[in-house]
Amino acid sequence: MQDMQIVTDPKAAALLLDPVRRQLLAAAGEPASAAQLAQRVGLSRQKVNYHVRALEERGLLQQVEERRWGGITERLLVATAISYVVSPEALGEVRADPRKVTDRLSAQYLVALATRAVREVGELLRRAGAEGQQVATLSVDSVVRFRSAGERAQFADDLGAAVRSLVARYHAADAADGREHRLVIAVHPIPADSQSDTPVAVRGKEQS
Repeated sequence: MQDMQIVTDPKAAALLLDPVRRQLLAAAGEPASAAQLAQRVGLSRQKVNYHVRALEERGLLQQVEERRWGGITERLLVATAISYVVSPEALGEVRADPRKVTDRLSAQYLVALATRAVREVGELLRRAGAEGQQVATLSVDSVVRFRSAGERAQFADDLGAAVRSLVARYHAADAADGREHRLVIAVHPIPADSQSDTPVAVRGKEQS
């Protein structure tokens, strides 16, 4: 079971929007038979079998074991991931794209950047998984409380200057064997109903 699966198939994405099927995936965090899943979610086995087939066909459930009890064969199934993210790729031509947003200082542009990251990193994860490799990434997650709008603006100026300095230092435009990496920095207010006690965290992963 993966920690996260990024879904690009539109039909699989549609299955995730169904509350019953989401409930089944949540109940299949550990291997279970259709009968056990039916008991966990409070549905008939016949209905569960119908949904299980649909989830299996789209790669959201997988068989991990098969048991025989007399003349009966029991299959144990498990969700393919702990959580799922629907890639913008599933939306095809109407997916969010930074190139389609005219105001680069808008919240819409930030969202478009975030969805592009999901699409691009999701594709890298798919390729790396097929080759048994990891994806080289770096992520920074922090919370800062500004005293005023003026300090926030000064922070933006200082951050921009620091980033420009680092890019100028490390960017090797003429490196024939180099590989471009995308750098996106986002700053936004935290919604009132979200956790705001996120500590400073920097996480990186190198290719194996």
